[in-house]
Parts: sequence; C-alpha cells; structure tokens
Amino acid sequence: MPLWLAACAGGAAPRRQEPAGAARSAHLAEPGEAIAEHDLNHDGRPDTWTFTRRAADGRAVLVRRELDLNGDGKVDVWEAYGEDGALVKQTMDLDFDGKPDLVLHFEKGQLWRKEMGFGFDGQPHAWAYYEKGQLVRKERDENGDGRVDVWEYWEDGEVDRIGIDLDGDGRVDRWEQRKARAAGSRP
Repeated sequence: MPLWLAACAGGAAPRRQEPAGAARSAHLAEPGEAIAEHDLNHDGRPDTWTFTRRAADGRAVLVRRELDLNGDGKVDVWEAYGEDGALVKQTMDLDFDGKPDLVLHFEKGQLWRKEMGFGFDGQPHAWAYYEKGQLVRKERDENGDGRVDVWEYWEDGEVDRIGIDLDGDGRVDRWEQRKARAAGSRP
C-alpha cells in the first residue's frame, strides 16, 4: 500500500477547523475512513489531508481531501469525491477568514453550479449554472435578504436577458434584453 494511504498516527485529537456550511470537521476521520497527512510544500508541516475508505474489492477510495493553501495550519479548501473517485464538490476559503467564499459542484467531471459568497458571512450571494461546460444562468441576491433578485440568462457566451425582482416577492418584475434578437425569435 502506498505510504500516502497509511493512516496517521494516533495521539491528541486535532483542533476542529470547520467553515460555516462545511459538511465535516477538518482533520477528523469519519467512521470507516483512514486519514493521511502530506507535506506538499516541504516545510515540515502537513498541508494536505486525504481521507479514504476501503471499497468492497479492498482498494482505497478517496472520499475527501482538505488543503491548507497559505501554510497557516487552517484548512482553506475542502473537497468531496463520489464513489467513482470523481470530484463532486470543492469548497474554498479564498480570503482565509475561515468561511467559504466559493463552492463548486461537479457532475460527471463537469462543473454544473458555482456558489459565490461576497458578504464575508460564509453564505452564497450569487450562483452560476452551467450546462455542458457553458454558463447558462446567473442568479444574485443583491439586497442581502437571502432571496434571488436578479437573474441573468446566457446564450453563446453572452448575456441574453436579465430579470429583476423590484418588489422582493421572488419573481421577475422587469426584463432587460441584452443580446440583439433575430426577427421572430422568442422574447
């Protein structure tokens, strides 16, 4: 078995480092998981932790990974993997404040949703949706009430139209066309 799959030595439980909205605590293996520490930048301290489970055929399967990008000892990236070993979710703390700023969701190896938090509160305030790798829609909560109030629909890499909720009921009140339309095309 490769060394990186070996479970780390026992001892005192590591300190919990969990961002708001993260599914699991940092450096703590769930029942049935093995944890391995890695020092990828060779500074003598671990900066990546991999968590594996044994498949029915005995192989070790990666289920999640945690990374410390800036060497401060705190996890900045949390990754979750599916049963097939493909990345399904990646949560990132890009400003190193312990709260997620960006969450990427993948299906069959392709990005299908992006959640962005700009309010330093660990909550998403904008969402982007993709089909076959192409951006098709963006949604934003511009007034911070937790509800989407702006919708952008994209076609061929350009904003096609924008819907705006003016009265806070969660429905589009005004549409703005952005892309020139051919005669007879849909509104």
